[in-house]
Amino acid sequence: MSAYDSEDIVETEPLSWKFWKKRRYIVVLLAFFGFFNVYSLRVNLSVAIVAMTENRTVINEQGEETWEQDFPWDSKQKGLILSSFFYGYILTQFIGGFIGAKIGGNLVFGIGIGTTAILTLFTPLAAKHSLELLLAVRIIEGIFEGVTFPCIHAVWARWSPPLERSRMASIAFAGNYAGTVIAMPSSGLLATTYGWESVFYVFGTIGCIWFILWMAIVRAEPSKDRHCSADERHYIENKIGSKGHNNVTHPWKAIFTSPPFYAIIASHFSENWGFYTLLTQLPSFLRDTLDFNLDKTGFLSAVPYLAMGILLGVSGYLADWLQVKGYLTTTQVRRYFNCGAFLAQTVFMILTAYLLDPTWSVVCITIAVGLGAFAWSGFAVNHLDIAPQHASVLMGIGNTFATIPGIVSPMLTGHLVVNQTSEEWKTVFFISAGIYLIGCVVYWFWASGELQEWAKTPEQKALELNHKKAHTYANEAITIKDETTTH
Repeated sequence: MSAYDSEDIVETEPLSWKFWKKRRYIVVLLAFFGFFNVYSLRVNLSVAIVAMTENRTVINEQGEETWEQDFPWDSKQKGLILSSFFYGYILTQFIGGFIGAKIGGNLVFGIGIGTTAILTLFTPLAAKHSLELLLAVRIIEGIFEGVTFPCIHAVWARWSPPLERSRMASIAFAGNYAGTVIAMPSSGLLATTYGWESVFYVFGTIGCIWFILWMAIVRAEPSKDRHCSADERHYIENKIGSKGHNNVTHPWKAIFTSPPFYAIIASHFSENWGFYTLLTQLPSFLRDTLDFNLDKTGFLSAVPYLAMGILLGVSGYLADWLQVKGYLTTTQVRRYFNCGAFLAQTVFMILTAYLLDPTWSVVCITIAVGLGAFAWSGFAVNHLDIAPQHASVLMGIGNTFATIPGIVSPMLTGHLVVNQTSEEWKTVFFISAGIYLIGCVVYWFWASGELQEWAKTPEQKALELNHKKAHTYANEAITIKDETTTH
């Protein structure tokens, strides 16, 4: 039995309510808050830009009522600003995974978020200086945040036993949506109460505080953490089958000719298209089409991500439980969760396009985004199933392609939604629905939850060979015994 093969392992350690006694759960908790910062630092501009560009009534020197804006950006310029983050983000996906596998994902994860937080503090100054400087700051923020998702897989590869992968990754990834849930309404309140600049100062400061805690507490692997008990260290190392992956050689040809890997890429791209479309454009959609004011826009934009954050915890535990109990194989769990979510998201995106009603639109968007949690318990941890030693690199490559929607979607929306009409927004939702459906089909036919042959270590191959020999000898012994009994 391979220690990596999550299809075969049925033993798991019970999760105690005293989670702080297990060091790996402390890592998960801090990773949760890390991803909280990843998304709060990313989405605050989506709300702040509404306040930065809204028309305000003022009285001029002649006593006449007139309008003014802090920044007179048109829809195309706003689309460029919102997508600029992803120009940098796409550049460091592969690098983040590669470096994380070499020096430890904990360092790369911490530095990436910490630097982004510092740059966020300078965003108001950059915006007031020029559009070009704001774009440059957002691009650099994207460069540093780009390493976060790939390198966290290097952390799980050293801290997460196979049958806890869905649980640990889902809890940590839930921080994305907790960050969105808190950042969107808070940004609206901060902007209306203290000015749009306060949005960047508050969340930048929170990110800096988290960076200090993460770097002080989290280590690359259990053997380097003096607070990790010997029992827990031995348990983790026995389950993951290796004490380190620093000298891994990546089989590039096998990786780029692997159908299960392309299934993950297709799903990640599809989920991100719908997700980034709503993440960057939902506040504008609620204001332009449904006539919500800035306060309500921030709160209502957060509701779908609250649903997703809650369901991520549920889906992660359910995915692990179904495997532990033997009800479904890893392949079945990944396929059913991912494709079921995509089909539901397709339906609710289409409903949103047709309804365009203040109440029902928010309900449909909430369900569509919320059910994405089950997709994340499918494709997002699938790298660890098919190639745990190479997971951070696979995530880096996959997230490079999955970042393209973050660049294209806001700009495409900016060109489609010129007059802010309901018909223009309907096209945006139809495109998202179609991409979800394509991702569903590709993943259903190509996905796998089994350790791939090209990802097996020499030790694993030797162990498999010994098992096969033992099985052959056992069969031969039974045959000889039967023949002897017959004669």
